[in-house]
Amino acid sequence: MTTRTGTGASGLDRYFRITERGSTVGRELRGGVVTFFTMGYIIVLNPLILGFAPDIEGDFLGGGPGDGSNLAAIAAGTALVAGVLTILMGVVANYPLALATGLGLNAFVAFAIASEMTWADAMGLVVIEGAIILVLVLTGFRVAVFHAIPAQLKVAISVGIGLFIALIGFVDAGFAGNATSVPLQLGRVGELQGWPVLVFGIGLALLVALWVRKVKGAILISIVVMSAIAIVIESVADLGAFSADNPKGWALTIPKFPDDLISTPDFDTLGEFSLIGSFDRVGVIAALLLVFTLMLADFFDTMGTMTAIGAEAGLLDEDGTPPNTQRILVVDSVAAAAGGLAGVSSNTSYIESASGVGEGARTGLASVVTGLMFLVAILLAPLVSLIPSEAAVPALVLVGFLMMQQVTEIDWNDIEIALPAFLTIVLMPFTYSITVGIGAGFLAYVLIKAVRGKAALVHPLMWVVSGMFLVYFAISPITDWLT
Repeated sequence: MTTRTGTGASGLDRYFRITERGSTVGRELRGGVVTFFTMGYIIVLNPLILGFAPDIEGDFLGGGPGDGSNLAAIAAGTALVAGVLTILMGVVANYPLALATGLGLNAFVAFAIASEMTWADAMGLVVIEGAIILVLVLTGFRVAVFHAIPAQLKVAISVGIGLFIALIGFVDAGFAGNATSVPLQLGRVGELQGWPVLVFGIGLALLVALWVRKVKGAILISIVVMSAIAIVIESVADLGAFSADNPKGWALTIPKFPDDLISTPDFDTLGEFSLIGSFDRVGVIAALLLVFTLMLADFFDTMGTMTAIGAEAGLLDEDGTPPNTQRILVVDSVAAAAGGLAGVSSNTSYIESASGVGEGARTGLASVVTGLMFLVAILLAPLVSLIPSEAAVPALVLVGFLMMQQVTEIDWNDIEIALPAFLTIVLMPFTYSITVGIGAGFLAYVLIKAVRGKAALVHPLMWVVSGMFLVYFAISPITDWLT
């Protein structure tokens, strides 16, 4: 399809291939804004995870005293890296995928790695992990692994991620929880309680109504309207943040106008890393095992995420491969190292980008918009906290449904692909981990092929990766044995 020529807009269109991908500048702008609102919570949440975890010497990230006074520095570093790398993803890879500090990875770094060494040492391991993944990308190994995955297993990865992000939406909204011995239940205590859950419920109903009516900007409209309602509720009821003593509070951010809407950025965490300190502190073998654990999670989380985003956006080719795969993976690898260099933990691709795709985003222009909003948030971080998760996560539930529709592409009568696909799909939400779901699916696929006498039909890289996943699942006893 040809595009207009002779205008500034056409230059933008040609660079990002907006018309070619069936989108418009307006859709890309809305999609970028929606993605930011859906994942902007990381600016608030990452400091809470990293800022109160002491390292082995009792020190805190950014040199703070651990009383919350350095959270602004962690927030600024988080927003800076997310903004720069998300813009890079848009400009270099032209893909509607945003990046930020990886949830789960940051908790692992804070509580499993930093507790064994200094913060600088821990961030050095993150830098090393990102550098190794970058080498694997540049040598073609990471892309080769992606091509070795059977097409229907890639579909299962997308479907599993759909269920996973829907579960994230329900849990973050307090609609599902595990406050008792039951793994998951209705609400946090076996029933729905509090105004925040009502905000989520009304927001989901509003979004569904707008969506089925095909209203442009449905997701963005829903987020803005429900955020306004949440602000009113908080001003009247003064609910505060959720805690064990306040089960009816807001989950991640409180929709309350801060005293200062503009803050002066503090970048004290930047450069807080030591490349080789961890090897002296815990030994070479233990340090390498920690790097391996970080690397495998990053390696496959992004593969699954970019596939799911591409499937939802209709960007995959007949083999289930996104456009510019190599560039996407290069930027993602650089992001992992950049997070360590900035002292804010490994950065990775965010599945919440699917909310922007659901709003119509199909190109890297949406990522540029999301990245610019992260950069603006460095100054306006207090204003970002006005958007409660309860107002934003209905988008994740809707996108989870849209991604689930791909399940019909799996041949459920073929046990050799159906069982691995099933394990991939269910274990992502059940274990709250994309990597675990992918690993279980790979191992099941290789096992079934082998016991049926079809081992020769399995791509050699699938054997290699499955062996890596065996090590990943057994990492704890292996670490105990070797150290």
